Amino acid sequence: MSTRVAAIDVGNDAVKALFGKLDSELYIPNVIARDIEDRPIIGIEDLNENNPLDGLHIRLHSPALQANNVIYRVGYLATKSDNPTELDIGSSKSEEDQTLVMLFAALALDAVQQANTGVFKVNKSVVEANYTLGTGLPLREVKEGKDVGYRSKLLGSVHQVEFLVTPKYQGMKVNLKFDEVKVYPEGFAAYINLVMDNELKVINRDLIDKQILIQDIGGLSTDIAVIKNRKVDDDKARGFNLGVAEALEAIREEIRKKHGVELDSRRDVVEIITKKNDRNHIMVRGSRTSVHDIVDRILGELAKKQYRHLRNVWQKNSQTEICYFVGGGSLVLKEYLKTLNNSFDGYNIDFFEDEKESVWMMANAYYKLIADFHRREEANKKKVVTNNK
Repeated sequence: MSTRVAAIDVGNDAVKALFGKLDSELYIPNVIARDIEDRPIIGIEDLNENNPLDGLHIRLHSPALQANNVIYRVGYLATKSDNPTELDIGSSKSEEDQTLVMLFAALALDAVQQANTGVFKVNKSVVEANYTLGTGLPLREVKEGKDVGYRSKLLGSVHQVEFLVTPKYQGMKVNLKFDEVKVYPEGFAAYINLVMDNELKVINRDLIDKQILIQDIGGLSTDIAVIKNRKVDDDKARGFNLGVAEALEAIREEIRKKHGVELDSRRDVVEIITKKNDRNHIMVRGSRTSVHDIVDRILGELAKKQYRHLRNVWQKNSQTEICYFVGGGSLVLKEYLKTLNNSFDGYNIDFFEDEKESVWMMANAYYKLIADFHRREEANKKKVVTNNK
């Protein structure tokens, strides 16, 4: 059975996934909600006219899960639920069922695509899907050795995703197996994406031999990777339990208290503070209302904490030439960090102006690494076959 390459970044805000020869990509909000098997819907006869991403409703069977045989709404559908769950502040990505739920859901959605009927074996409504997976964990968790346990949960077992009331795929099952799983530290992955193309050829020679910092601000954590001699300096790299999730929750709560407006999730807050038009405004009883004061105060305080981490790491690595801010949290804090930097002597810092590039950076990096591994494995197999003739 053939294997398909998958690169998946399970971010706090959303899952970003790339497949095959970059022939498919998925973006799914990282929100789940427990549900019943026969979820009520209006217009059942129109179900298959809808986008599967808007109605992702699954049952999971996997020895890797703490709660097995559970039914979930996933992604956009979960955001409309009364009991949506996002990753808890202070939690470890490698130890949460939610990380695996999102990972399995993304893989299953790819596996059942019509274009993959010639790739995987299909018996009636069951797809047998094999993947070579590249994914990642925060630097802190990798330094603690949690990547080993995370990888072993995935390898050597069958993980079944059953589509329940999901457009187009209702009644289908996917049995997921992994030929190989590579778990990369997120800071190193960001570096790979900065300096190499999809063939792992150097595209940014100006950076390749510089000492640089990469500050990756996520929802639940922040990693500062120290890159020296083309690799991460494990002793100098730092991971912190400080992301934007706590600040987003604080903004959400203050909006509720001050304006009586209930926002469903942290994702709703992100949309309010990053949208192109009417940024930092909400509707209160039909009137456009500014929440600028709340947002500026809370994100300003978080930016100060992030800047303090940068300053402390830079002082211990004084020959650093530049720090790149990456990750979804950097998009949220970009203007606050720039203002802080300009008000002091200022470090040489940079951001990615292309928002999609910043958001998809980890998935792109995992793809480059896992696709290169897969190419080398296939070349070795051909060499063995040729030598045995």
